[in-house]
Amino acid sequence: MGFFDFLTEEIAIDLGTANTLIIHNDKVVVDAPSIVARDRITGKITHVGQEASLMQGKTHENIKTIRPLKDGVIADFDASEQMISMFIKNIPALKKRFFTPALRMVICIPSGITEVEMRAVKESAERVNGKEVYLIHEPMAAAIGIGVDIMQPKGNMIVDIGGGTTEIAVIALGGIVCDKSVKIAGDVFTNDIVYYMRTQHNLYVGERTAEKIKIQIGAATEDLELPPDDMSVQGRDLLTGKPKQVQISFREIAKALDKSILRIEDAVMETLSQTPPELAADIYNTGIYLAGGGSMLRGLDKRLSQKTDLPVYIAEDPLRAVVRGTGITLKNLVKYKSVLIK
Repeated sequence: MGFFDFLTEEIAIDLGTANTLIIHNDKVVVDAPSIVARDRITGKITHVGQEASLMQGKTHENIKTIRPLKDGVIADFDASEQMISMFIKNIPALKKRFFTPALRMVICIPSGITEVEMRAVKESAERVNGKEVYLIHEPMAAAIGIGVDIMQPKGNMIVDIGGGTTEIAVIALGGIVCDKSVKIAGDVFTNDIVYYMRTQHNLYVGERTAEKIKIQIGAATEDLELPPDDMSVQGRDLLTGKPKQVQISFREIAKALDKSILRIEDAVMETLSQTPPELAADIYNTGIYLAGGGSMLRGLDKRLSQKTDLPVYIAEDPLRAVVRGTGITLKNLVKYKSVLIK
């Protein structure tokens, strides 16, 4: 390998439905929305990440914004490949290089993914010059990123609520013992809010506005210790067609999201009920770890804790837990050999 090591760069990628993060040299160098803008006439991708996200819902017929990943898997192969390649080209340290270096990559994938979908991720990576491509399951990466020692013969439960999927897994001895992947996560929460605003307030809001509402005043329960202030929301009045503004409180959002959160609760309960008794005993002591952007929903930890009677902990930087874990496996490929999928 000697000579080629100089030409090889190592990167860890968390290819998410909502955000893509890349770690290079132990630093998060890319943290951007997984969205691209394509010019309809030339068919070329013109913007990617943050710039493309600002265009969402505001385009004319010559520009189309695409989210290449849906429910945690690649939906638009071509767009996802160009997106990854543009993100990699944007890494400051790699910009200086004369030629694109060969890449050693670890990419994380949802645990409920099929062989075909797995191959799509691998092929995308190989096309952007990935010479050695390893895959790792998301809950695994999240556990490592949270700081759980996954190699121990101890059970740990991870709930990773992303944009497209919620991954629930019980991990012991460096493997996933039981897991469940449900397609209810951040995107569904956002759509719930759009639907609620439409039915309750006759106000049509876009996806970006709904996302803003979710982040600013989103809640999982109606009894919060530190309730956020009410928010004024602008959109289009469905009755008059005029733009209008309404005031929304976090209680309304808690109502809007209730059904979806119930489904996540049920999935957690089901996973617990499939856990072998020895591991269930461990989880009684260690509790449940939450990662992913969805875990930042106010009061969700409390609600899960009441439902399961277990302590629930939120990872310290939940949005980056998965990519941190992926980066750690990249540094210790030998130690985590058993965790990675070649």
